[in-house]
Amino acid sequence: MSDSRYELARSAHAGRVVRLLTLISSLSLGVLLAATFAGVIMRYVFGAPILGGNEIVQLASVVLVMLAMPGAAYDEIHVRVDVLDEKIGPWGRFAGDILSRCISAYLLTMLAWRSWAKLADAMEYGDATNMLRIPLWPFYGLLLLGAALYAAVLLFQLIDILRAGVGRSE
Repeated sequence: MSDSRYELARSAHAGRVVRLLTLISSLSLGVLLAATFAGVIMRYVFGAPILGGNEIVQLASVVLVMLAMPGAAYDEIHVRVDVLDEKIGPWGRFAGDILSRCISAYLLTMLAWRSWAKLADAMEYGDATNMLRIPLWPFYGLLLLGAALYAAVLLFQLIDILRAGVGRSE
């Protein structure tokens, strides 16, 4: 995407980090698909479900979603509804862009903060999944990383929006 509206948010360093996270997220999708496929085959063809298959799917889903979110924000490919754009005009769109990024960045910062607390607890108490005993702290760490980076991208976009002002192109 060659949108020049977000100069700060689309820096080369941010692009490299986002690509790395997207690659890890894609690998997680592969693990998720393979685990689901193997689980279905083992359960319905051989009558022997995979022990801890649900845990693998749940943990892979955390990695998939949380590491894909910063890339979606970076490339602006997330779902966006612009039903009222014509009615609210440029000032309404400007205010909406600012408000949505502020609220989203705040909520993601709170999620990152809570993830940090859960990560510390999981490390201290050795929390792990029930069946496979997979440690949970790395997944809280990935949740923290994804939420924090998504919030950072939104804040950089907010700065770029404020720099460009109301008259920016849509």
